[in-house]
Parts: sequence; structure tokens; C-alpha cells
Amino acid sequence: MDEREKAIRQDGSLIGIAVSGLINGSHSSPWFDLFAGPIASVVSGFFFGSPILTLYFVSLCVSIFTILLAGIPAAIYETNNGMTESSVKSLTIWLVTALLLALPALAKMIGFW
Repeated sequence: MDEREKAIRQDGSLIGIAVSGLINGSHSSPWFDLFAGPIASVVSGFFFGSPILTLYFVSLCVSIFTILLAGIPAAIYETNNGMTESSVKSLTIWLVTALLLALPALAKMIGFW
């Protein structure tokens, strides 16, 4: 595999990870309701008072949480194999984990839930 093909596969995985985080950060995610109460109570009186900005902030927090949580299995894989940078395989592990975390939100968006 040449360097360009490797870069394209890695970029595709990273885009998929970001999209999975965005899907899970939507209002149809079960994580959204879990995060909304505590974050809204802290943020609404401290940073800004607009309810729509608070909901956007909750969505951002859930998206970031999804990406961070999904990266744990990939980091464990890289550590166990002594890798110093991400490979296509570790990014695929990250992507699959992110998709699994976003699966309930995706199912609710499609109408299965």
C-alpha cells in the first residue's frame, strides 16, 4: 500500500469518526438526554443564558464524549502493539466503536426506535 492510499483510508476513517460523533450528538441520541440536565444546569447560569446555545453546547459535549470514548479501544490496541502513530487498523477500530456508540441515535433517526 503506497502512502497516498494509506492517507486516503485514514482520512476516510477520521471523517467517519467525526460523522459518528455528530450523529450521536444530535437530539435523537439517548446520550443527549443524559448530558442535557447536568450541563444545562451548570452552563445556563454561568456561560450564557440562551436555551438554544445551551442545547448546542450539550450537543457538542456529547459529540466530543463519543469521539473520546470510542478512541479508548484503539488506544489500547496501539499501546499493546507498541505503535507510535495510528494505523489504518487502529482507526478502523476507532470508527467501528464510534459507530456502535452512535447506533441507537442512528436507529432513532431512521425510525427503528
